[in-house]
Amino acid sequence: MPPSAHPFFAGLAEPACRALLAHAVERTYAAGEVLFLAGTPPRGLHLVLDGHVRVVRGAGGRPHVVHEERAGGTLGEVPLFEGTTYPATAVAAAPTRCLVISREAVRAAVGASPDVALALLGRLAARVRLLVERMDARTSRSTLGRLAALAVARHGASGGAPFTLARTQQDAAEELGTVRELVVRGLRDLRARGVLGTAGRGRYVVLDEPRLRRIAAER
Repeated sequence: MPPSAHPFFAGLAEPACRALLAHAVERTYAAGEVLFLAGTPPRGLHLVLDGHVRVVRGAGGRPHVVHEERAGGTLGEVPLFEGTTYPATAVAAAPTRCLVISREAVRAAVGASPDVALALLGRLAARVRLLVERMDARTSRSTLGRLAALAVARHGASGGAPFTLARTQQDAAEELGTVRELVVRGLRDLRARGVLGTAGRGRYVVLDEPRLRRIAAER
């Protein structure tokens, strides 16, 4: 994705777009590389152009995924408004390319154009809704139900082709807010029920989608 095509710029006035792009720096990250660490001062707003980023926090020694961003996503809005440090750590889950706009440039653009502030607030509002939905899923569903829901989502995203749940089983556990051992046990259970099959090299196929969806909906 070319920088100017990022959805964040859609709807912004041309002068605001030019001002932000003029102060932007393109950065690339290898899989596993840290974009920023929780507790560190903000470098700016990250616009994800390509790739996949996982935002994680640790709780009692167990990391969990707060949210994920792919091409078209944004990262680092909170400290821009709050004036504090990053509340979580962002890690590239795949080779990733970002456009980084300094905090000073973003604040100047907000002062010059209310559309920039509305665009940022709109993304923050969407993020809050997502986090509420994730919290509801984690508190109201069993680990097996969450695992089944993740398999349904990955199956849909792959168009029915073999898929991976995450880069590693540990990553999948962090995505689900659980531990790797329960992911391994859950996968064994889903295979035993005949709803999930293996395709080699950590890939899976859905054998019975209606039943898998019923398991995902169980409370």
